[in-house]
Amino acid sequence: MSAMDETLWWVAIIAGFVVVLAVAALLSLLVHFVKIIDRRVAGIRDTLQGAAENTQHTALIPETAARVDAVLAEGLQHHLFLGRVLGKVKS
Repeated sequence: MSAMDETLWWVAIIAGFVVVLAVAALLSLLVHFVKIIDRRVAGIRDTLQGAAENTQHTALIPETAARVDAVLAEGLQHHLFLGRVLGKVKS
């Protein structure tokens, strides 16, 4: 085996080692980024579940609005009645 062959073998071994290190570093980065993405997806899932829980009773909004309107109408009737009664008392 000549010196040139031995040098080429060492270059190939070193190049292979560098490639293995680069692949290991890239895979480590990939694992790190996947963990970050997984955490953020879980956070989004939790936020969406919270939003669903906050809006599960939205069907009651029209009924509540109708009852508030009824209370306001009743209050207006009382106001008008008291205005007429108290207006007569002052005169």
